[in-house]
This record gives sequence, structure tokens and C-alpha cells, in this order.
Amino acid sequence: MKISCSREPLTNAFSLAASVAPARSPKEILQNVKITASGGKLTLTATDMEVGIRLEVEEGVEIETEGTALLPVQRMMAILRESNDETLTLMTDDSGIQVSGARSTFRLPGSNPDEFPPVVSFEEDKYHVISTRFFRSMVRRTVFATDTDNSRFALGGVLLEMTGNSVTAVGTDGRRLASMQGEGESIGGHETSGTSTIVPTRAIQLMERAVDENEDTVDVAARQSDLLLRTKTAVIYSRLVEGRYPTWRQVIPKRDDAVQLDLTVGPVFAALRQAAIVTDQDSRGIDFTFGDGTLKLEASTKDVGQSQIELPIAYDGDPITLTMDHRYLADFCKVLDREQSFQIEIESGASPALMTTDDGYSYVIMPMSRDR
Repeated sequence: MKISCSREPLTNAFSLAASVAPARSPKEILQNVKITASGGKLTLTATDMEVGIRLEVEEGVEIETEGTALLPVQRMMAILRESNDETLTLMTDDSGIQVSGARSTFRLPGSNPDEFPPVVSFEEDKYHVISTRFFRSMVRRTVFATDTDNSRFALGGVLLEMTGNSVTAVGTDGRRLASMQGEGESIGGHETSGTSTIVPTRAIQLMERAVDENEDTVDVAARQSDLLLRTKTAVIYSRLVEGRYPTWRQVIPKRDDAVQLDLTVGPVFAALRQAAIVTDQDSRGIDFTFGDGTLKLEASTKDVGQSQIELPIAYDGDPITLTMDHRYLADFCKVLDREQSFQIEIESGASPALMTTDDGYSYVIMPMSRDR
């Protein structure tokens, strides 16, 4: 194999592929990215046997001799990051791989690319077509709420429900729940069944990262034990999390007598950050009191101090106080535009708070005990 390639597009693709390769593995061959030069383009593949990725690079690629090679992730990434050359030449021979720039030459050992495990391509005839904008928003608004504690394995990913023209994503850790519903187009009658299409947190974050915001749509295919995503230049494969998701719709409150208030993200987030100044790792609760035309945020931590922040609101009813973990409300604010309005529904200090937006986003926070 002998090719020359513009460094920037190669670096972008290699960096994304490298994020899949394991830093440590009993199978050392997995600590490489496989590169295939054929048909006027480069195909990069990487896998840790749970997640796999295929990326195509055509921009700035010139292939003199077709072939394949394995590029060690750590060393190749360092070369790409430190090089100042606009174009790099990659050439393989019996002794390994040579990477050359205008005034630099590196030789790296090479492994047999035939021993690298295959990464599946997207050949499904049943899948959902989802707008890129919605897919990225859907992931960002739910993935932060997943559980990173392996003791609750089924919560360690985002649940995807795809039926007809509807797509819903859900993330929860048992203390808060985020769901996002929007439109998609079912091709070939594609749909998910039950509550088992749970995409691991790391994998769906990679998918969101791989999606080019300049593309209009992405294709998503759920199978019995895995899920595939396709863009114009990438295919990402992920095994699904084992287990079944909880009946999450029962978590979203349905109340007739709850208080509903319209708020704006920016002012709420600013007040929240101020109130949280006196919190610490062991004392994360903030009291939110709604009443007398004011939202009052109060925090108190021994040996740290106290805070009281007031925000005008359109509510003059009986005061309602509930205690929430400030981090959970901050996470909600971070994934929305500062100018965006949302509705908060509250009932009592013992009931969960429900936040909703007019574009299909719902977020539930369970209250903390008052003694925190």
C-alpha cells in the first residue's frame, strides 16, 4: 500500500476511530485502526468487540498502490497531532509502516491486517430515517441521565423506541429521567419491540459525535442484540445492553391539580449556579420555594455557608417547597438554549418535579428529603 492524504481529514477520521479502540486489551490487535485503500478512498475500521466503526475518507486522498495496514492507535495519533505537514504519505512493506511528511519520517511496526476482526457494514432493508438535528438533540438531552453504576446494568444506556413515524429516547438513573420524542420515517416496516433496545451510553455518545451536522438525515437499524447507525461516511455498530428497561412512562407524573409555571432557562440557570456556591459533595440539595410571585432558592452547608437567591415568577398561590439535587437541574439547563422557555409542574415537596418543552422533551427529578 502507498497513499498520500491530507492530514486534517485523516486526523479527524482517525481520532474518531481511535476512540473505539481499547486502551488496554488482552487482544493487542484491537489497539490498532485498520486502514484500507481501495476504490479511490480510505476506509478506517476499529472495534473493541462491543462497539465497531467504519469511516470513509475521500477528501485529499491519492492512492498509488491499494492495500491494507494496521496503524497503532497511540503512536499514529501522536504523529497526526504533532505533524505540521498538510499532506502525509503512508507506505507499507515487509518491515512495517512508513509515515512521511515534507521533513519527517516515522517507521512503525506492522501487524497482519488479515487478523483484525471484521466490522459489519450497514446492509439492512428495515430501518428508521431520522433527521440529523433531532438525533443529535435527542442523544444530548437524554444520555446525561443514564446510570454509570454497573449494579443497575439495564440503566447504563439510552432506550430507543422506534415505531411508525415516532422515535423516542429515554435515559434514567432512577433519580431523574429524561425523554425526548420526535419524528422519524420507518423504512420497510422497521420498529423496535418491548423495552430492550438499550444502546450503551458510550456507544450512543460516539454515534452523536460521528454525525456530521451538515448531513440532513441518519439511518438507524435495531436488530435483536445490536444496533447500526449509518451516515454518508460512517457506519457504527453497537451491541445492546442486556436486560429490560423499566416501565418509564409510569415515572412521568400525570396530575390534574399540579401547579404549572412557565420559566426561561437562562435566569433559572443563573440563580441555580449562585445558590449552588455553598453546596458540596455531601450536601447537594437546594430548597426551591414557589410562592408570593417569587422562586426562592436556598442552600445551607455546615462549614461552608448559606445562600438565598430570589427569582420573580408568575405564581401567587400557596407556597410549595421541594428539595432537588442542584446537579440534576443544572444538567437539564445545560442541554437547552438559554433563551428557551420551559414549563415546570410541581405539586408538593414529596412529589417529583416535571419539566417539559414544546419540542417533545420531558425531564423528571425526584425530590430529596429535606434533611439532605
